[in-house]
Amino acid sequence: MMGIEIIPNWHPIFVHFTIALFSISALLYLAGLVFKKPNLLIVARWNLWIGAAITIGSVLAGFYAYNTVVHDGPSHAAMTDHKNWAIVTAAVFGVLALWSVLKHRGAKTVSVLFVILILIASGLLAVTGFKGGEVVYRHGMGVMRMPVIAGDGGHGSHSHGDGMEEDHSNSGSRTEEAKKDAHDHDSHAH
Repeated sequence: MMGIEIIPNWHPIFVHFTIALFSISALLYLAGLVFKKPNLLIVARWNLWIGAAITIGSVLAGFYAYNTVVHDGPSHAAMTDHKNWAIVTAAVFGVLALWSVLKHRGAKTVSVLFVILILIASGLLAVTGFKGGEVVYRHGMGVMRMPVIAGDGGHGSHSHGDGMEEDHSNSGSRTEEAKKDAHDHDSHAH
C-alpha cells in the first residue's frame, strides 16, 4: 500500500491552487469593474484571500524543495531564478490581499488602480509559473526517473502503431553526468 508522501514534496499541489485562485481573482476583479457587478467583486476578493493563504504553503513547500531536491549547476540556476520570481510575486499578491482586506472588504466597487495592479501581478504569476515549469520539464527536477523498458532489445522505444517509433530512454530522467555534477545545499549559502 502506498503512503501519502508526495514525491518529492507538496509544492506542486499548493502552487497549482495559488495559480488558479489568483488568476480567477484577477479576472473576476476585471469583470466586476467592467460590468459593475458587486457579486463578482465579492468572489474576486475571496479568491484573492484564499489564494494568499494557500500561497504561504506554496512558498514554504517551495523553499523545502529548493533545499532538498538533488540538482546540478544548470538546474540550480533555474531553481534560483524561479525562486526569486516567486518571492516577488508572492509579496505583490500579499500586499494586494492586505489592501483588499483593509480597503475593499465590504465595497461594492473596486478602484481602477487596484485592477491594473492585480493584472500586472498576474503577469508576474505567469512568468513565475513558466519558470517553475522550466525547472520541472526542462531540467527534470522533482520528477521520478522513468523505468527502463525491457523487450525488443531493451532499447526503451515503443511503437504507436503507425510505424513511427520514439526513443524515450532518457525521458524524465537525469543523466548520469548530471547526477555526478549534483550538489547539495549544505556546502554553500543562497
